[in-house]
Amino acid sequence: MHVSGTTASDENSEVVGKGDAYAQAVYIFQKIERALHEAGASLTDVVRTRIYVTDISQWEGPGRAHGEFFGDIRPANTLVEVSALVTPEHLIEIEAEAILGAES
Repeated sequence: MHVSGTTASDENSEVVGKGDAYAQAVYIFQKIERALHEAGASLTDVVRTRIYVTDISQWEGPGRAHGEFFGDIRPANTLVEVSALVTPEHLIEIEAEAILGAES
């Protein structure tokens, strides 16, 4: 299962956590977790994440959020800087890959 690039936009297309990469990451991981649950999966099924940030010097916030959500799960992770995302207020975009039943 793939959760494609996810940003911190709410159901009204408003950016959540403007100016705060950590807050955006938390919101995105919550969205990814909901998408996984809707598909019958969970965070424990995630085997890879990719995090795209517009300012690599702000890596600690997204990294901390990743650790809070995944803890001991430890999926493979890539963190890269990109020049821009679709909306200038988006500081981060995250995608995830999951294999259902990966925890067993």
